[in-house]
Parts: sequence; structure tokens; C-alpha cells
Amino acid sequence: MPMGTMMRKFELTIIASGLDPEADDFEDRLYEAGCDDATVSVQKGLIILEFTRDERNFVHALVSAIENVRAAGAAVERIEPDHLVSLSDIARRAGLSRAAVSLYVKGERASDFPAPVARVTTDSPLWDWVDVSRWMYRHEKLDLEAVLTAKTVREANMVVLNRNVEPAHFAKHLEDRAAELEAAL
Repeated sequence: MPMGTMMRKFELTIIASGLDPEADDFEDRLYEAGCDDATVSVQKGLIILEFTRDERNFVHALVSAIENVRAAGAAVERIEPDHLVSLSDIARRAGLSRAAVSLYVKGERASDFPAPVARVTTDSPLWDWVDVSRWMYRHEKLDLEAVLTAKTVREANMVVLNRNVEPAHFAKHLEDRAAELEAAL
């Protein structure tokens, strides 16, 4: 690591499959593969690894966590926090009240808030966090790092869903994102 590079804590969750939680060596495999900074649980047949990882940026934390999960023999199903967000999710991630976000959505506090991308006609619409975080950044409610992290998670999930992508290409793609993140900050 280059001198002067500060380590920070990043939180992320990896949803995985492919390991038997009932196996005697289940937790040992994860621990020995480098997932020693994750809280592990099993829900609805999936392995949930909640990482608090020390790294120089979010992308490096994400890439190393994915590599560790794969080294344990598990398949990465998706990364969270998800890019689809509710009004409550937006408020929590931006550190704002739900009422304040509601005013943004209605256009009563600022204009051009992004439109929902799912459940548009229901009482519980969902927004794309990347679009919302960009808007929040332009309105000085979030920093650039939040936007780049949101983009990284969304792109990582797109790559994970496309199972034809080789793990080395996946890491390279995210490492390129890390370089962009470091240059922007």
C-alpha cells in the first residue's frame, strides 16, 4: 500500500450460496478464506455475510470481500445495499428525515428529483439509488464518494448477474472503478 494511504472502515453485505451451512467446516472455511471481518448468518437458504472491512476505499473493500467469499468456495449472488430504494431508504442513507425526502420527491423543496423506476403506480415506489445520490450530490446533501459507491454496487450486481464474466475481469472492472474513485476524491 502506498505510503500515506489511509485505511477506513466500509460496510457491505454479500449474499452468497454454494456452501452447506450444516457442514462442520462451514464457518472455518469462511474465516480461513479471509471473511474474518464478516458476521455470517443464513436466511432463506442464502448465506449473508455482513462485512466491516478496513480498506483504502469502498471498491477495494468490495473486491477483496468478493475474492474472499469465492476463495471459501461460495458463489456471490448479489451485493447490498441494493440500488433500489424506498422513501425510507433514501432518508436513512442521506441522513435526512422521511418528511424532508417526501418534500423533495413532491418537488416542494427542490425541482427535478428523479422519478421512481419501479412500482411507479403504487403507494411504495422505488428509486434507483444512483440517480437519487447524484441528485443529492448536486444539491449538496451527499458527497461524491456516496455517488461512486452507489454506482459501484449497482455495476457489481450487474456483473454478478451476468455469470459469464470471468472473476479476473470482474475484479479488473472494479479496480478501474477504484482508480476513478481515488482520482475523484
